[in-house]
Amino acid sequence: MILKDIWLDVKAVQERDPAARNALEVLLLYQGVHAMIWHRFAHWFYKHKMFFVARLISQVARFFTLIEIHPGAEMGHGILIDHGCGVVIGETTVVGDHCTIYQGVTLGGVGLNKGKRHPTLGNNVTVGAGAKILGAFEVGDNCTIAANAVLLKPLENDTTAVGIPARPVKVGGVPIPKKQIAAAVTMEQYQQMEEKVHQLEKELQRLQRQMKEKEQES
Repeated sequence: MILKDIWLDVKAVQERDPAARNALEVLLLYQGVHAMIWHRFAHWFYKHKMFFVARLISQVARFFTLIEIHPGAEMGHGILIDHGCGVVIGETTVVGDHCTIYQGVTLGGVGLNKGKRHPTLGNNVTVGAGAKILGAFEVGDNCTIAANAVLLKPLENDTTAVGIPARPVKVGGVPIPKKQIAAAVTMEQYQQMEEKVHQLEKELQRLQRQMKEKEQES
């Protein structure tokens, strides 16, 4: 099974990297493939609860490839890690089949809680150079996250997201009208609006009390 997965990773590079000349060159010289090979074995040890050996293998792979994949991460078939330097993939990350990940990508978590804390990528997802996907949420099939984007919330299938924080700009290849993009509310803006609503509610209650007191006096 591991050998089949390795072969699918090699074929993925051949199919999606125009610089790849043949399978032997990809197998021997592509650090993205090497990182995936090391990870396949590390993940086997991890699943069999040999955590020290699993982590040792992943650290050796990190030293030689500059790609850090936690042995607990679940990686699909036909994954292309292109160039790859600086890629970090966390423990509870799930990456679907035929995904493409460029250099400098982080699939990370937020907070210190145990359990699921890293993203889940669907099939055929492309993550541009330097992009960060942070949190325990799902990215749908056929999505594209632009270079240097910071994605903090889920994406539906066939969505393209750009920016910091990343926002959808295309769905199914069709651009989203700018008015709809501008109307999107960030978490910070939502919290500010919620605070203002609470302040208005308190002010309304104060005015109601004053009116009752005046009615009682009269």
